[in-house]
Amino acid sequence: MATLWNRGFTLTWLGHSAFELVTKTGKVVLFDPFLESNPKCPADRKHPAKADIIALSHAHGDHASEVPAIAERTGATVVCGYEAYVHLESKGVKNCKPMGVGGTQLLHGIGFTMTNAIHSSSFDEPGRPNGGIASGFVVTLEDGTRLYYAGDTGPTMDMQLVRELYEPVIAILPIGDLFTMGPREAAWAAEKLGVLYVVPMHWGTFDMLTGTPTKLREALTDRGYAADVVDMVPGVPQS
Repeated sequence: MATLWNRGFTLTWLGHSAFELVTKTGKVVLFDPFLESNPKCPADRKHPAKADIIALSHAHGDHASEVPAIAERTGATVVCGYEAYVHLESKGVKNCKPMGVGGTQLLHGIGFTMTNAIHSSSFDEPGRPNGGIASGFVVTLEDGTRLYYAGDTGPTMDMQLVRELYEPVIAILPIGDLFTMGPREAAWAAEKLGVLYVVPMHWGTFDMLTGTPTKLREALTDRGYAADVVDMVPGVPQS
């Protein structure tokens, strides 16, 4: 296992925007677990047997479609916006905790603060049910370390607010372009956030997503900002 930040937690990219976070107390958090239909997710990670919390940023199918099945199998608590909560409850999700931007809730000793994201949100089902807001999360771990999971978003000055209010060490940022920020915008976001590490997401899954970690490094160099780009391999943990 590669070692980088040495803060007692493990982060594993599962392809696209899906991540598994295992905290130092052994709690498992899944972010936007698009796994079974995800061409970048390793075969042995497509059906997780354990999850304590699922953090859902928005309702699009490449983020939300597998949440009901995973929540039922694992008994995980789902953290999401209110409208997504209403729809997921109608699908039989039994343990769902709604919230709104600026709010914080504590689950299993882990803090989840919902942040703004600039993106659309509707469920990929007949009638396109309302998914409410798109969001990101600042996650405060048991020792106070903070990670920022941006969700699908474009650049926003809210990222400067995230820095001032929460001072995250690590930012998980979309870089694929077209539907989210590309590398140039993500480099700007990293600087506004003031983070030490940037973990790229929402790239390489489909041909239309053209941003790459190499382009992000180049954009950071152009800005003169020295953040470490953590180019993860799907299924390989980083601690």
